[in-house]
Amino acid sequence: MSQDPRNTHRADEQGDQAAPASPSDPAAPADGPALIELEGVHKAFGDLHVLKDCDLRVAEGEVAVLIGPSGSGKSTLLRCINQLEEPTAGRVRIAGVTQGYAEEPLPDGRWQKLSPKQIARQRARIGMVFQRFDLFPHMTALQNVMEAPVHVLGRPKAQAEKDALALLERVGLADRAEHYPSELSGGQQQRVAIARALAMEPELMLFDEPTSALDPELVAEVLTVLKELAEGGMTMVVVTHEMGFAREVADQVVFMADGQILEQGSPEQVIDHPQSDRLQGFLASVL
Repeated sequence: MSQDPRNTHRADEQGDQAAPASPSDPAAPADGPALIELEGVHKAFGDLHVLKDCDLRVAEGEVAVLIGPSGSGKSTLLRCINQLEEPTAGRVRIAGVTQGYAEEPLPDGRWQKLSPKQIARQRARIGMVFQRFDLFPHMTALQNVMEAPVHVLGRPKAQAEKDALALLERVGLADRAEHYPSELSGGQQQRVAIARALAMEPELMLFDEPTSALDPELVAEVLTVLKELAEGGMTMVVVTHEMGFAREVADQVVFMADGQILEQGSPEQVIDHPQSDRLQGFLASVL
Protein backbone atom coordinates (compact mmCIF):
# COMPACT_ATOMS: atom_id res chain seq x y z
CA MET A 1 0.00 0.00 0.00
CA SER A 2 1.87 3.06 -1.25
CA GLN A 3 1.00 6.45 0.19
CA ASP A 4 2.29 9.96 -0.42
CA PRO A 5 4.66 10.42 2.53
CA ARG A 6 3.59 14.06 2.87
CA ASN A 7 -0.11 13.20 2.96
CA THR A 8 -1.40 13.75 6.46
CA HIS A 9 -4.96 12.64 5.72
CA ARG A 10 -6.31 9.37 7.05
CA ALA A 11 -5.42 6.16 5.25
CA ASP A 12 -8.56 4.06 5.54
CA GLU A 13 -7.57 1.44 2.99
CA GLN A 14 -7.82 -1.13 5.77
CA GLY A 15 -11.49 -0.29 6.32
CA ASP A 16 -10.96 0.95 9.87
CA GLN A 17 -13.25 3.91 10.42
CA ALA A 18 -12.38 4.59 14.06
CA ALA A 19 -10.92 8.04 14.67
CA PRO A 20 -8.64 8.79 17.59
CA ALA A 21 -10.25 10.39 20.59
CA SER A 22 -9.31 13.98 21.29
CA PRO A 23 -6.61 14.42 23.91
CA SER A 24 -8.10 15.23 27.29
CA ASP A 25 -7.02 18.76 28.09
CA PRO A 26 -3.57 18.25 26.61
CA ALA A 27 -0.63 20.04 28.08
CA ALA A 28 0.46 23.25 26.43
CA PRO A 29 3.39 22.68 24.08
CA ALA A 30 6.74 22.94 25.78
CA ASP A 31 8.80 26.03 25.17
CA GLY A 32 11.38 25.80 22.44
CA PRO A 33 11.33 24.44 18.90
CA ALA A 34 9.84 21.04 18.12
CA LEU A 35 12.52 18.43 17.66
CA ILE A 36 10.08 15.62 16.81
CA GLU A 37 6.87 16.15 14.84
CA LEU A 38 4.54 13.38 13.73
CA GLU A 39 1.62 14.35 11.53
CA GLY A 40 -1.14 11.91 10.63
CA VAL A 41 1.13 8.88 10.88
CA HIS A 42 -0.37 5.53 9.91
CA LYS A 43 1.34 2.19 9.72
CA ALA A 44 -0.24 -0.94 8.26
CA PHE A 45 1.20 -4.40 7.83
CA GLY A 46 -1.11 -5.91 5.25
CA ASP A 47 -4.58 -5.90 6.80
CA LEU A 48 -3.24 -5.04 10.26
CA HIS A 49 -3.54 -1.30 10.89
CA VAL A 50 -1.02 -0.76 13.70
CA LEU A 51 -0.91 3.05 13.84
CA LYS A 52 -3.91 5.24 13.08
CA ASP A 53 -3.57 8.96 12.47
CA CYS A 54 -0.99 9.64 15.18
CA ASP A 55 0.07 13.22 15.86
CA LEU A 56 2.87 13.97 18.32
CA ARG A 57 5.10 16.92 19.08
CA VAL A 58 8.14 16.68 21.32
CA ALA A 59 10.05 19.89 21.98
CA GLU A 60 13.81 20.07 22.24
CA GLY A 61 14.90 19.02 25.72
CA GLU A 62 11.53 17.45 26.52
CA VAL A 63 10.87 13.93 27.81
CA ALA A 64 7.80 12.17 26.39
CA VAL A 65 6.74 8.88 27.97
CA LEU A 66 4.52 6.53 25.96
CA ILE A 67 2.27 4.23 27.98
CA GLY A 68 -0.41 1.76 27.01
CA PRO A 69 -1.22 -1.94 26.83
CA SER A 70 0.89 -4.38 24.84
CA GLY A 71 0.08 -4.22 21.13
CA SER A 72 -1.07 -0.60 21.26
CA GLY A 73 1.54 0.56 18.73
CA LYS A 74 4.07 2.22 21.04
CA SER A 75 7.12 0.37 19.73
CA THR A 76 6.00 0.81 16.12
CA LEU A 77 5.70 4.54 16.71
CA LEU A 78 9.30 4.64 17.94
CA ARG A 79 10.43 2.59 14.95
CA CYS A 80 8.75 5.05 12.58
CA ILE A 81 10.59 7.94 14.24
CA ASN A 82 13.90 6.12 13.73
CA GLN A 83 13.05 4.92 10.18
CA LEU A 84 13.20 1.27 11.18
CA GLU A 85 9.66 1.24 9.79
CA GLU A 86 8.30 3.45 7.01
CA PRO A 87 4.91 5.04 7.73
CA THR A 88 2.13 3.97 5.38
CA ALA A 89 0.90 7.57 5.41
CA GLY A 90 1.71 10.80 7.20
CA ARG A 91 5.14 12.18 7.89
CA VAL A 92 7.83 12.34 10.53
CA ARG A 93 10.05 15.40 10.91
CA ILE A 94 13.15 15.70 13.05
CA ALA A 95 14.38 19.25 13.65
CA GLY A 96 12.11 20.36 10.82
CA VAL A 97 13.49 17.86 8.29
CA THR A 98 11.16 15.25 6.79
CA GLN A 99 12.53 11.79 7.40
CA GLY A 100 13.08 9.42 4.51
CA TYR A 101 12.09 11.74 1.65
CA ALA A 102 13.52 14.74 -0.17
CA GLU A 103 12.17 18.10 0.89
CA GLU A 104 10.86 18.97 -2.58
CA PRO A 105 8.85 16.79 -4.99
CA LEU A 106 10.06 15.73 -8.40
CA PRO A 107 8.79 17.65 -11.46
CA ASP A 108 6.06 15.05 -11.96
CA GLY A 109 4.81 15.61 -8.39
CA ARG A 110 6.11 12.36 -6.90
CA TRP A 111 8.03 12.45 -3.64
CA GLN A 112 11.57 11.14 -3.93
CA LYS A 113 12.68 8.60 -1.35
CA LEU A 114 16.17 9.19 0.02
CA SER A 115 18.99 6.77 -0.70
CA PRO A 116 20.03 4.26 1.99
CA LYS A 117 23.12 6.38 2.72
CA GLN A 118 21.03 9.51 3.14
CA ILE A 119 18.62 7.67 5.44
CA ALA A 120 21.57 6.33 7.44
CA ARG A 121 22.82 9.89 7.92
CA GLN A 122 19.41 10.95 9.23
CA ARG A 123 19.21 7.96 11.56
CA ALA A 124 22.70 8.67 12.93
CA ARG A 125 21.20 11.68 14.71
CA ILE A 126 18.97 9.40 16.77
CA GLY A 127 20.05 6.99 19.49
CA MET A 128 17.84 4.00 20.25
CA VAL A 129 17.94 1.51 23.11
CA PHE A 130 15.87 -1.66 22.89
CA GLN A 131 14.44 -4.12 25.39
CA ARG A 132 17.30 -6.51 24.68
CA PHE A 133 20.81 -5.20 24.97
CA ASP A 134 22.26 -6.69 21.74
CA LEU A 135 25.86 -6.06 22.74
CA PHE A 136 28.61 -7.73 20.74
CA PRO A 137 29.45 -10.73 22.95
CA HIS A 138 33.06 -10.96 21.76
CA MET A 139 33.80 -7.34 22.66
CA THR A 140 34.38 -5.74 26.04
CA ALA A 141 32.13 -2.98 27.31
CA LEU A 142 34.72 -0.45 26.17
CA GLN A 143 34.99 -1.97 22.70
CA ASN A 144 31.20 -2.06 22.33
CA VAL A 145 30.99 1.68 23.03
CA MET A 146 33.95 2.49 20.74
CA GLU A 147 32.77 0.45 17.76
CA ALA A 148 30.39 2.88 16.03
CA PRO A 149 32.42 6.08 16.54
CA VAL A 150 35.46 4.38 14.97
CA HIS A 151 33.77 2.58 12.08
CA VAL A 152 30.83 4.89 11.36
CA LEU A 153 32.12 8.33 12.34
CA GLY A 154 35.73 7.60 11.44
CA ARG A 155 36.96 8.83 14.79
CA PRO A 156 40.59 7.97 15.74
CA LYS A 157 40.76 5.01 18.11
CA ALA A 158 42.56 6.96 20.81
CA GLN A 159 39.85 9.64 20.86
CA ALA A 160 37.06 7.06 20.67
CA GLU A 161 38.55 5.18 23.63
CA LYS A 162 38.81 8.35 25.70
CA ASP A 163 35.21 9.28 24.90
CA ALA A 164 33.98 5.73 25.57
CA LEU A 165 35.65 5.63 28.97
CA ALA A 166 34.01 8.95 29.85
CA LEU A 167 30.61 7.57 28.81
CA LEU A 168 31.09 4.39 30.82
CA GLU A 169 31.93 6.53 33.82
CA ARG A 170 28.80 8.57 33.14
CA VAL A 171 26.63 5.46 33.39
CA GLY A 172 28.50 4.18 36.43
CA LEU A 173 30.56 1.47 34.74
CA ALA A 174 34.09 2.85 34.61
CA ASP A 175 35.28 -0.19 36.60
CA ARG A 176 33.67 -2.61 34.11
CA ALA A 177 35.27 -1.28 30.93
CA GLU A 178 37.28 -4.44 30.25
CA HIS A 179 34.47 -6.86 31.12
CA TYR A 180 32.61 -8.83 28.45
CA PRO A 181 28.78 -8.85 28.32
CA SER A 182 28.67 -12.35 29.81
CA GLU A 183 30.46 -10.93 32.87
CA LEU A 184 27.91 -8.15 33.38
CA SER A 185 24.47 -8.15 34.95
CA GLY A 186 21.44 -7.29 32.84
CA GLY A 187 21.32 -3.80 34.29
CA GLN A 188 24.98 -3.28 33.54
CA GLN A 189 24.55 -4.53 29.98
CA GLN A 190 21.67 -2.11 29.43
CA ARG A 191 23.78 0.75 30.75
CA VAL A 192 26.53 -0.21 28.30
CA ALA A 193 23.88 -0.16 25.55
CA ILE A 194 22.90 3.36 26.62
CA ALA A 195 26.55 4.47 26.58
CA ARG A 196 26.93 2.92 23.12
CA ALA A 197 23.96 4.93 21.82
CA LEU A 198 25.30 8.13 23.41
CA ALA A 199 28.68 7.57 21.75
CA MET A 200 27.14 8.65 18.44
CA GLU A 201 26.29 12.03 20.00
CA PRO A 202 22.59 11.85 19.06
CA GLU A 203 20.19 14.77 19.12
CA LEU A 204 17.54 12.61 20.73
CA MET A 205 17.22 9.24 22.40
CA LEU A 206 14.49 6.63 21.99
CA PHE A 207 13.99 3.94 24.62
CA ASP A 208 11.77 0.93 23.90
CA GLU A 209 10.90 -0.56 27.32
CA PRO A 210 14.53 -0.44 28.45
CA THR A 211 13.80 -2.16 31.78
CA SER A 212 11.33 -4.84 30.71
CA ALA A 213 14.00 -7.54 30.35
CA LEU A 214 15.56 -6.82 33.75
CA ASP A 215 15.05 -8.41 37.12
CA PRO A 216 13.16 -6.00 39.43
CA GLU A 217 16.20 -5.22 41.56
CA LEU A 218 18.11 -4.01 38.46
CA VAL A 219 15.44 -1.65 37.13
CA ALA A 220 16.38 1.27 39.36
CA GLU A 221 19.97 1.50 38.14
CA VAL A 222 18.84 1.91 34.52
CA LEU A 223 16.09 4.40 35.38
CA THR A 224 18.67 6.44 37.31
CA VAL A 225 20.71 6.83 34.13
CA LEU A 226 17.60 7.92 32.20
CA LYS A 227 16.78 10.49 34.88
CA GLU A 228 20.30 11.89 34.67
CA LEU A 229 20.02 12.16 30.88
CA ALA A 230 16.73 14.02 31.29
CA GLU A 231 18.29 16.39 33.81
CA GLY A 232 21.06 17.04 31.31
CA GLY A 233 18.53 18.24 28.72
CA MET A 234 18.49 15.22 26.40
CA THR A 235 15.34 14.99 24.29
CA MET A 236 13.86 11.56 24.96
CA VAL A 237 10.89 9.39 24.01
CA VAL A 238 10.51 6.47 26.39
CA VAL A 239 8.14 3.51 26.15
CA THR A 240 7.70 2.13 29.67
CA HIS A 241 5.29 0.72 32.23
CA GLU A 242 7.20 2.39 35.06
CA MET A 243 4.62 4.92 36.23
CA GLY A 244 6.88 6.26 38.97
CA PHE A 245 9.44 7.20 36.33
CA ALA A 246 6.72 8.82 34.22
CA ARG A 247 5.48 10.90 37.15
CA GLU A 248 8.95 12.07 38.09
CA VAL A 249 10.63 12.66 34.74
CA ALA A 250 8.07 13.10 31.94
CA ASP A 251 7.14 16.49 30.55
CA GLN A 252 4.28 14.80 28.72
CA VAL A 253 2.68 11.38 29.02
CA VAL A 254 1.06 9.86 25.93
CA PHE A 255 -1.47 7.05 26.31
CA MET A 256 -1.89 4.75 23.31
CA ALA A 257 -4.40 1.97 22.68
CA ASP A 258 -5.37 0.16 19.48
CA GLY A 259 -2.85 2.18 17.48
CA GLN A 260 -4.28 5.53 18.50
CA ILE A 261 -3.16 8.31 20.82
CA LEU A 262 -6.15 8.58 23.13
CA GLU A 263 -4.92 10.96 25.82
CA GLN A 264 -1.84 13.10 26.32
CA GLY A 265 -0.79 15.77 28.74
CA SER A 266 1.26 16.30 31.85
CA PRO A 267 1.78 13.37 34.26
CA GLU A 268 -0.74 14.95 36.61
CA GLN A 269 -3.35 15.21 33.87
CA VAL A 270 -2.88 11.75 32.37
CA ILE A 271 -1.92 9.61 35.37
CA ASP A 272 -3.75 11.36 38.19
CA HIS A 273 -6.84 12.51 36.27
CA PRO A 274 -7.48 10.03 33.43
CA GLN A 275 -10.53 10.90 31.34
CA SER A 276 -11.32 7.73 29.39
CA ASP A 277 -12.46 4.38 30.75
CA ARG A 278 -9.69 2.79 28.68
CA LEU A 279 -6.95 4.76 30.41
CA GLN A 280 -8.52 4.29 33.83
CA GLY A 281 -8.56 0.53 33.29
CA PHE A 282 -4.95 0.50 32.11
CA LEU A 283 -3.72 2.48 35.09
CA ALA A 284 -5.63 0.22 37.48
CA SER A 285 -3.71 -2.74 36.01
CA VAL A 286 -0.22 -1.23 36.36
CA LEU A 287 -0.37 0.94 39.48
